[in-house]
Amino acid sequence: MEMPLRTVRTNIVQSIRAFRVPDLQEAAQSLGHHFLYANLADAQTKQDVLDMIGQQFKLPAHVGKNFDALYDSMTDPVHKSGPQPGFIAVLEHIPANTKFDKEAREQLLDIFRDTADYWGDRKIPFRCFYSFL
Repeated sequence: MEMPLRTVRTNIVQSIRAFRVPDLQEAAQSLGHHFLYANLADAQTKQDVLDMIGQQFKLPAHVGKNFDALYDSMTDPVHKSGPQPGFIAVLEHIPANTKFDKEAREQLLDIFRDTADYWGDRKIPFRCFYSFL
């Protein structure tokens, strides 16, 4: 298999663009990285987005409370569970509507940028790919 991530630096949050989800999943598997996927097509509000990410990423229940809880659950408990090989996360179909506006979308992506920085400081790859609905 050609490595689809060879031109993508580690610890980045970027648009999914030409990548396909199955290729990213296969790349994660071949690298031995965790693959986290959330399809947010049915989300309308911030609470929907948080709930769906928590459920689909299989995060602790408290993650659905706010963006800070999301960040905490993407970093601290995972870090404390031992050495991590790396992560490829996909946020597909982030809503773009009046209930989840541009500011909310940027806040969400900032959480994942901060998460990428957190893991980058620990020399652990964290790539997040996203698309808007």
